Amino acid sequence: MQLALRSFTAAALLAMATFAQALEIRPYSDAALAQAQQAGQPVAVHFHAEWCPTCKQQEKTLAALKAEPGLDLTVLVADYDKEKDLRKRLKVRSQSVMVVFRGTAEKARVNGDVEAAAFRTLRHHLMDRRPDVQNIDLMNLAGFCRN
Repeated sequence: MQLALRSFTAAALLAMATFAQALEIRPYSDAALAQAQQAGQPVAVHFHAEWCPTCKQQEKTLAALKAEPGLDLTVLVADYDKEKDLRKRLKVRSQSVMVVFRGTAEKARVNGDVEAAAFRTLRHHLMDRRPDVQNIDLMNLAGFCRN
């Protein structure tokens, strides 16, 4: 009986540890953002529009990344068309933008990137608590430049 209880406890702890370090995707709410920021967790607000092909590709990429261990990031999906006050507050002018925070400090903006490697690099910068994540870093990684 004790062996079974220990095995169950170990499995439960392992599952919680895995979940705690996984990419989590949830609908945006002010309360969810405030809770993640207060906890100092890395959190991204993804401005998604149903009509946006880039947003749909980002959605697929993020869903695929959920299976990877160590991606300790919560992505809050905000409806680009409905969250007008949030867009204004965060100075977001287009869909497919992700505004990334650690605590209340904005650490990066990802604009239109759909490559999994860019999200992995972003996670690496956030986990190392590097303050210098820039869009140009992510664009260079993806081999893309808008100029």
